[in-house]
Amino acid sequence: MERAGEMLGTKLISGMLVLLIMLMSMELALKIEAQAGKLASGEVGALREIAIQLGKTNWNFSVDPCSNHSSWRTAEIDPRKLYNNTLFCNCSFPGNVCHVDSIYLRGQDLPGVLPPSLVKLRHIRVADFSRNYLNGTIPREWTSTKLESLSVTVNRLSGPIPSYLGNITTLVNLTLESNNFSGHIPQELGKLFNLEKLVLNANNLKGTLPRALTSLTKLREFRISSNNFTGKVPNFFQNWKQLQKLEIQASGFQGPIPPSISSLNNLTELRISDLNGGVSQFPSLRNMKSIQNLMLRSCGISGKIPDYLSELSELKIIDLSFNRLVGIIPNFANPTKIEYMYLTNNSLSGPIPDWIKSSNSRSAVDLSYNNFSEDSVLPTCRETLNLFKSSTGGKSLQLSECLQSYPCSKHQYSLYINCGGGKTTIGNINYEADYDQGGAAKYVPTGSNWEVSSTGHFWDTNPSSNDYVAHNVSVLRMNDYDLYTTARLSPLSLIYYIRCLGNGNYTVKLHFAEIVIRDNSSFYSLGRRLFDVYIQGTRRLEDFNIESKAKGVDKEYIHEFTAVTVRDKTLEIRFLWAGKGTAAAPKRGTYGPLISAISVKSEFKPPNDRQKKIFIVVGAVVLLLLLVIMMLGALWWKGWLWDRISREEELRGLDLKTGIFTLRQIKAATNNFDAANKIGEGGFGSVYKGVLLDGTIIAVKQLSSRSKQGNREFVNEIGMISGLQHPNVVRLYGCCAEGNQLLLVYEYMENNSLAHALFGTEEVQLILDWPTRQRIGIGIAKGLAFLHEESPLRIVHRDIKATNVLLDKDMNPKISDFGLARLDEEENTHISTRVAGTIGYMAPEYALWGYLTYKADVYSFGVVALEIVAGKNNMKYRPNENYVCLLDWALVLQQKGNLMELVDPKLGTKFNKEEAMRIIKVAMLCTNPSPALRPTMSAVVSMFEGRTDVHEIIREPSPYGDEMRFKSLTEIDQVILQSSETQSLLQSSDSKCIGSSSTSALDL
Repeated sequence: MERAGEMLGTKLISGMLVLLIMLMSMELALKIEAQAGKLASGEVGALREIAIQLGKTNWNFSVDPCSNHSSWRTAEIDPRKLYNNTLFCNCSFPGNVCHVDSIYLRGQDLPGVLPPSLVKLRHIRVADFSRNYLNGTIPREWTSTKLESLSVTVNRLSGPIPSYLGNITTLVNLTLESNNFSGHIPQELGKLFNLEKLVLNANNLKGTLPRALTSLTKLREFRISSNNFTGKVPNFFQNWKQLQKLEIQASGFQGPIPPSISSLNNLTELRISDLNGGVSQFPSLRNMKSIQNLMLRSCGISGKIPDYLSELSELKIIDLSFNRLVGIIPNFANPTKIEYMYLTNNSLSGPIPDWIKSSNSRSAVDLSYNNFSEDSVLPTCRETLNLFKSSTGGKSLQLSECLQSYPCSKHQYSLYINCGGGKTTIGNINYEADYDQGGAAKYVPTGSNWEVSSTGHFWDTNPSSNDYVAHNVSVLRMNDYDLYTTARLSPLSLIYYIRCLGNGNYTVKLHFAEIVIRDNSSFYSLGRRLFDVYIQGTRRLEDFNIESKAKGVDKEYIHEFTAVTVRDKTLEIRFLWAGKGTAAAPKRGTYGPLISAISVKSEFKPPNDRQKKIFIVVGAVVLLLLLVIMMLGALWWKGWLWDRISREEELRGLDLKTGIFTLRQIKAATNNFDAANKIGEGGFGSVYKGVLLDGTIIAVKQLSSRSKQGNREFVNEIGMISGLQHPNVVRLYGCCAEGNQLLLVYEYMENNSLAHALFGTEEVQLILDWPTRQRIGIGIAKGLAFLHEESPLRIVHRDIKATNVLLDKDMNPKISDFGLARLDEEENTHISTRVAGTIGYMAPEYALWGYLTYKADVYSFGVVALEIVAGKNNMKYRPNENYVCLLDWALVLQQKGNLMELVDPKLGTKFNKEEAMRIIKVAMLCTNPSPALRPTMSAVVSMFEGRTDVHEIIREPSPYGDEMRFKSLTEIDQVILQSSETQSLLQSSDSKCIGSSSTSALDL
């Protein structure tokens, strides 16, 4: 009986399991059937209306909007990314019907208005129209929706915030940041009892906060920075017990900080700054055990830093700068967790704590402008600790080793600085270089009589070494553009401290140009950069807006200050961000002061020490005479006397801006084309190094006079790049066509070519670490994107290869050799042209049929990108007889899923695997046999920089054309080599256009 009972029980359990599995299978089948449903027909029409109202033109209504077609869904949602074009459907409704659930249209530059027809999507929950160019206001019709999340960050919306928004009581997230909303915050927003996030930063709101907001008891995030509110900071925070993030920066409010702040025990981030007037005591934060980011900057706080602050173990960022704090810095219980601490511009004293002085500390700490004692001896100096003017009396003897200031040997009466850029000569003025990349807490001794103090990091972004120098993003057409290709940036405070000036009055000129924000019909134009300028401690410019003053972007504006008094031989110029303007346009972290150059000149004649001057003049004259006699003797002995005299006469009249050189001038610069000055052998002649009398180093390309192609190259190169200016395109100074000589004069590139760096012999090879390789790849991509999409002339280079990428002294890449380039005429889909280029880098469609588009350059770039990662020459690398080149090997590794084998063994483990894999995958996309499947170069830049995902296409060596099929890259190259067009080129006098991978590294 017992056994029978057991068997019966076992059967019952088995039966129940079978039944459960059947039910689960039926449920899964129902879900699959539901997911296969189609969008309700009424909502298709609504989407058509929405597209018209937004100005969106690329939705494809021939496919179902709830499909995964790229027109409707291009990426997963990532809040960190600027761009998204995604529509989500909910297909769980009865009757196999889908409804639109969420719309994400970020970074689309949509020019229309927020669509009233959104109300026709009856089940819409999420609408994200961030970073577009939308105008108008929020439609009243939306009050009939059940929206849970609405974001319109960075648009042109204006007028008052509609009070009827309070009727959308389902809202959980409301983000209106970086628009032009004005007026008061409507008290009706207090009816949004489900609201957890309210962001109103960077608008033109005024008045006081309505008391009705205290009913928003579910709030977790509240941000109202950069507005024009009045009165004191409201004292009603005690109702927001669940609040985790509070931001009130430069809101217009007056101090003091209200005591109700202390009731927000769940805060992880508290940011209050730039209160207008009022003296505050340090608020009680003792119970904020979860606080990670604390900013109480420029709040008029007096007294000591409370000891309990050191017990808040989760603190990562502390900014208490520009207050009236006194006393000592507490010893923090967990200092290793602190990433940034800013205490600049207070009156703190006593010794500097050991954890800050430790050379093992990774924290960025700024203690500048305080009164620490002179016994604060540091064991070593580190770059992430700023001690500038941090001790009593300015600079103590013990700290001088870290500050590296030297006694003035003599007075100076002028100074010119190219902020963030290299040494530059404008007219007869030499601007000193300012190369240092800056940092969150950094003192920069320049080795000259000036210093830089940098404070702050860009909040809400991932820190980068490129944050503190801006580079222009388009062609600059203003005078003296060399001063404006770079600019120094600061997230908070940037000080130029000039020493050893003679006392008296000076004229200070500050050179500005907005080179980050754009002025086109795009969200890139919606940023507002506002900052203050202080000279000698006095604010001289408040809420300064470069774009407004210069009447546009990429335009110079020089602000001149006269009668600036220097009394103690020093001049201090401070650029300060006071929290105003936008901080998210065009991307988050775009704000803060930007300065291109500084000019300082005395308004009086420098003192004339007559005896010293006579002595110097006499000595110089005697020395000059001796040198002249020696030089004339040497020249006479060599028989070059009169030619050398002519050299000086010619070069004295040389002006690089004219672009026209005489043969005698170039002979003089190159020492009559001395073999010792020869630095390369190009496809159509030699390349020589030359030096002008003013010290400018040039490279002279000598084209063969016997080659018709050389003539064409000469004319073509002048026409193509004489007007182009881009950091990643080599600059052409000018030319000479005299007798049978054809000469091109370029800027000199100190580090030769990329091929020289990657493939040269061990004796001449440069050490290219991974960050340098990545920067070179991005630079080449940006240069090509400029040629293809941004240049006034759309140019196809036709011969992109490692030998045609030159490297300057800082290892920045510049594309060279435009002799084969062609204009990409917009009305033509392609150019039919005689094939010219380099085997191994030519796109198949161009090599076989002469079908030329800018996608041919994309293919060539893909090959170069592989070479950068692998450190191997595409045409010379054959792992074994089964492979013809590097690209062939890469295709096989891609099939095997082992692309990391491509990485140059010389890098060892010192590279970022994720970045390397990204570049390899982009390179494989670029070398797709089909030009239609290759990305544009701007898309390549975006993928390289991690702003866009890389969609990998793993391909078999595939059919190319209807009549040919290739099983390996070997056969493709064989067809290219055997084609009649290629053979005729190889046999003609133009054969050097095809070239080879052995072309000179200096083939300019």
